[in-house]
Amino acid sequence: MRTVDLFSGCGGMSLGFQNENFEVIAAFDKWKPAIKVYQENFQHPIYDFDLATEASLQFIKNLKPQLIIGGPPCQDFSSAGKRDETLGRADLTLSYAHIVAGCKPEWFVMENVGRILKSNILKNAISVFKKAGYGISYEVLDASYCGVPQARKRFFLVGHLKAKDGFLNPYFTKNQTTQPMTVHDYLGESLGVEFYYRHPRSYMRRGIFSIYEPSPTIRGVNRPIPKGYNKHSGDPVDVTADGLRPLTTIERSYIQTLASFITIKK
Repeated sequence: MRTVDLFSGCGGMSLGFQNENFEVIAAFDKWKPAIKVYQENFQHPIYDFDLATEASLQFIKNLKPQLIIGGPPCQDFSSAGKRDETLGRADLTLSYAHIVAGCKPEWFVMENVGRILKSNILKNAISVFKKAGYGISYEVLDASYCGVPQARKRFFLVGHLKAKDGFLNPYFTKNQTTQPMTVHDYLGESLGVEFYYRHPRSYMRRGIFSIYEPSPTIRGVNRPIPKGYNKHSGDPVDVTADGLRPLTTIERSYIQTLASFITIKK
């Protein structure tokens, strides 16, 4: 199935679909560091395009994709962001919808953060999909029940031309595990620690975690343990516990389960 990846980033969705033998023919993004990483890891082209333009729609349409995948920017919806749909990035979800409606692939898959369910932008995007003739199914999935040692929740929306709404709903959770995957389930004792520090966004939240539970959501920033950090009621051990430390960047990439596939070039 000829597949195009929109807002591809460094290629997480492309990799997943490629590994399942989809023919990923092109990707699109506008952030040069991500584009560079993508180019180092895939044979097909990635284009530096503004996907909010009419020209981008026509270009993608000419590729005749049978499937469009992608994760429009989530910053305006994310709990880690400002949760303000007026900042501009949320509009790119509508750009994704208009490209799908204009290209009319048989299928599309869109990914975002769970909080997008509370947005008006999603309602508008679904309206665009429906007018274009798509039946849709969507669900928020927790990665720790899908073979990833991380309690990371993500929204997935799948569209199929001329299908009924909800056509895929029974399958979203059919093969999930009954128990969440822990860091220890995935990495064993290779980290050399039982407890580790992950800096919280607020000191109202815990900062110390056990390898015998799923990791919290991996973020792009990491910090050492602050000297003034006081034990949170949810922390399993005190901050002075033997061997307690933050995880390194490469260790956090293992938890993302991408490190063995993606080569990050300096």
